[in-house]
Amino acid sequence: MELTRRSLLVYGLLAAVWLLVLGWQIEEHHRVKEAAKTDLRNRSKDIAKTVSAFIRGLRFRGGGPVLQEQLEPVLNELVNGRTNELFKSSELMGIELLNAAGEPVASAGVPIDMEQKDLLQEGERWGFRSVTLVNPVNLGATLSSEGVTNPTVVLPPFRQLTNSSREGWPFPRHEPRSGESSGSNAVSGRHTEATSVPPTNSALTEREGRRDGDGRPRRPRWLRWMEDKEYQPFLEKRSLHGLVLVVSIESFQAAITHDFWLRSILMLLATISVVGYGLAWGNLAKSSELQIRLVRARELNTHLKEMNLAAAGLAHETRNPLNIIRGLAQMISKREDAPPEIREKTRGIIDETDKVTAQLNEFINYSRPREVRRRALALGSVVNEVVHALNYDLEENHIRLEVKGEPVNIEADEQLLRQALFNLLLNAVQAVDGSGQIEVSAEKRNASEAMLEVRDNGPGVPSERRTEIFKPYFTTQKQGTGLGLAVVQQIVLAHGWEIECLPNEPKGAVFRITHLKLAGH
Repeated sequence: MELTRRSLLVYGLLAAVWLLVLGWQIEEHHRVKEAAKTDLRNRSKDIAKTVSAFIRGLRFRGGGPVLQEQLEPVLNELVNGRTNELFKSSELMGIELLNAAGEPVASAGVPIDMEQKDLLQEGERWGFRSVTLVNPVNLGATLSSEGVTNPTVVLPPFRQLTNSSREGWPFPRHEPRSGESSGSNAVSGRHTEATSVPPTNSALTEREGRRDGDGRPRRPRWLRWMEDKEYQPFLEKRSLHGLVLVVSIESFQAAITHDFWLRSILMLLATISVVGYGLAWGNLAKSSELQIRLVRARELNTHLKEMNLAAAGLAHETRNPLNIIRGLAQMISKREDAPPEIREKTRGIIDETDKVTAQLNEFINYSRPREVRRRALALGSVVNEVVHALNYDLEENHIRLEVKGEPVNIEADEQLLRQALFNLLLNAVQAVDGSGQIEVSAEKRNASEAMLEVRDNGPGVPSERRTEIFKPYFTTQKQGTGLGLAVVQQIVLAHGWEIECLPNEPKGAVFRITHLKLAGH
């Protein structure tokens, strides 16, 4: 019981360690994932800063609004060119410049759906192949002399400014305001010509902060035709307040996948280690239990040996009184004045005494330790001697015995081999009926081993009893003691051989001894 509790404690500790390592790896994977996201966000911020710096440069050179024709080629180069190391790893897929209302002013690359509320509220949306990031940054705003912040304005193509019928332009063309001559509004005259070329940014703008004669801030000359109620919505619609980036997450996914497989390998190693420690502990526990059982078995074996010696001594001492009883019975039966009834009873005493003595002799023989003293023997000679010793039984029961096989020399203890053969042949004699047949054959199985078989045509042994007949005191004969075949198996195992009982077709049994070592091998 104590060993089981200790095993449960060890297994629980190993499981806790495995769960701790699993939680650690999950936390580390989450940390790596968040670090990769942060790195991707930082790269997006770098792109936004680069775009902001470029827009400020255009505004600084032009002194006013930025032309869409100048801005979008640069955005396309950022999306498609990827010549800069900063953008090569970020894999920019799309970009849009937004006004205050979240509407696109200029764009490049893949189209961006700005209608989704989660994008505007959370600032980013992660997809299967890309991530969309909203970066509200300062895109080129400047301060006027009065301290008013003037945002960067992106002008649409001049065709939209000069052609009121072009689709998509929201403001119609107006006549010059009162006080402005057609000559002073040079842009109006120039833009009505079909062959006019859009002037440069520096030629069409004036520095912000100048004022007209009426005290209002001076507008660019080509926008002075707008009414105040139209000019302010125009500025809100074309002013830059932020941008949206679509960045590929292939490198992000590659880093996450690499880290995932790394963590998986670590967890696999941790699992193997935990399972290995568990198996090692289980084997250790089993080994400890087996050692305890072995110690107990040794104690029991020692006790059985002592009991065996005591029983053998008792059997040996019992034979002497039996011999005395047998001798007295013989004396009584031989007296001339003994009545026939007494003589008959004394013969019964002698027969029963012989049976008990035979059983005691077999028990003593079985309980005797087997010390094998090997030497080279001619197996055929040993078989013939045992057969000669059983001639009287063979002739009395009209049994025909035949010895077959080739001459074989083996290494064995001669006395033990004689006893094993005698018991096997005596068992066969008892098994067959009158006019039965017994066959003994020996042959080589290979260059180093031989085989011996004893066959009979008796009733045979049922398949369910072929392993039990070698147990002590198990017998199928009425007059058997059940120790003959047990002694045979004891001798066979002492030599390192094997014995088995097989059916003899069409009738009878076969006792086969294998792995007899040939002499000289």
